[in-house]
Amino acid sequence: MQIAKLGLQLLCLVSLCFLSADRLDGQVDRTEGSGKRVLLTVLEGPIGPATVHHVERVLRYSKDQPTEAVVLKLNTPGGLADAMREIISEILVSPVPVITYVAPPGAHAASAGTYILYASHVAAMAPGTNLGAATPVAIGGLPEGFPGQPPKDPEKDGEEAAEETPADPLAPKDAMTAKATNDAVALIRSLAEIHGRNADWAESAVRQAKSLSAVQALELDVIDLIAADLDALMRDVDGRSVVMGETTERLATKGLPVELVEMDVVTRILSVLSNPNVALVLMMMGIYGLIFEFWNPGAVVPGVVGAICLTLGLYALNQLPLNYAGLALLGLGVAFMVAEAFSPSFGVLGVGGIVAFSIGAAMLVDTDVPAYRISWWLIATMALLSASVLAVLLGYTIRTYRRQPVSGSARMLGAEARVLDWSGGAGFVWVEGERWQAQGPPGLQPGGNVRVRGIDGLTLIVEADVRDGPEPTGGG
Repeated sequence: MQIAKLGLQLLCLVSLCFLSADRLDGQVDRTEGSGKRVLLTVLEGPIGPATVHHVERVLRYSKDQPTEAVVLKLNTPGGLADAMREIISEILVSPVPVITYVAPPGAHAASAGTYILYASHVAAMAPGTNLGAATPVAIGGLPEGFPGQPPKDPEKDGEEAAEETPADPLAPKDAMTAKATNDAVALIRSLAEIHGRNADWAESAVRQAKSLSAVQALELDVIDLIAADLDALMRDVDGRSVVMGETTERLATKGLPVELVEMDVVTRILSVLSNPNVALVLMMMGIYGLIFEFWNPGAVVPGVVGAICLTLGLYALNQLPLNYAGLALLGLGVAFMVAEAFSPSFGVLGVGGIVAFSIGAAMLVDTDVPAYRISWWLIATMALLSASVLAVLLGYTIRTYRRQPVSGSARMLGAEARVLDWSGGAGFVWVEGERWQAQGPPGLQPGGNVRVRGIDGLTLIVEADVRDGPEPTGGG
């Protein structure tokens, strides 16, 4: 009972952490005062569900406070297409101007980061940064131009046209890739048109995966300015007009305090859970925990831990772009392994389950973004762990199969018995604490030992025990 209470307290504690997270670690400094401020938040690493949650929270907070602008300090290699589109939607409907600042020097806004930069009301970069390669890798590859598109104007893009090759290795290989590429082009061109930025280069960043340095981006009208640091950014954007829906607003950021908004507990937990490797480990821990609980009813701890891990694993997978065929294979593999544990098939179901689990895990996440792919090392480790558990189960099954029966008439076979009385080929023997009628070879003596080799109804068929034979006599 004490263990059960401890498990319930642990579950309640985890739930309270989720429910009260906004009031704990990630709470921003809500200083009193009516003066405006600039909110700053840092977006580093792959764009995913945690990034969406954090941006939504920051923009929601900006509506409740006197905020002049929100600065997204960006450094990302790209990320999930769905997460990118959600962030773009939040930026476009934000009543507060959003400034995306690619920094520090050495940072980049690749793939999804380029779209976010184009969607922002002000696009800025630090010296030594770059952007581009805006083809979402989730659509498969980096296509460049697709068959049938109009040829480029040599006068307009002389150097780019000279670099083109007749056989383009990055051209879309199928209709689905071409459709996805065109969709991405339409999105980034529409964002460029909203803020009056270079739409032609944006299209080449998608079709040809082109990149630019900060200086080149400013020259081609891809970004609005280059700022060495945050203070320079605040000075340079001061007085700049930005398009806010159907109206135009003038920024007044010079001298305003800058407030840093960090990730809250929920976002940090989500950033960990949105890693598909963590999600897979949690799922397997949950499944094995429940299996051990079913094997040992009343243990409680494996069941409680397993239920929590399985719930967190399923929640994490729900945040990711899943391949449902991979999810079905993963579930089928787990079902086979569980069936092997409770209905031993001498390894047939277990081996099939491991194969299905490995293939399903490899197919589970439907994206080519490296940060959101399941590691092959993890898949191999999980498969070996499952194989080890299967080997233990199989050995236990084989030992159980070979074990001497402990009940029924079969347990009498091979048992030793003592002759009570014997006449001819029949008599009575004492075995397993009972007196039995028996048949066997003639000449058995009362008190001698015999062994049961068969049962005929209520009569035992016995034979002389070779260990109880007469001692050999020596020659004279």
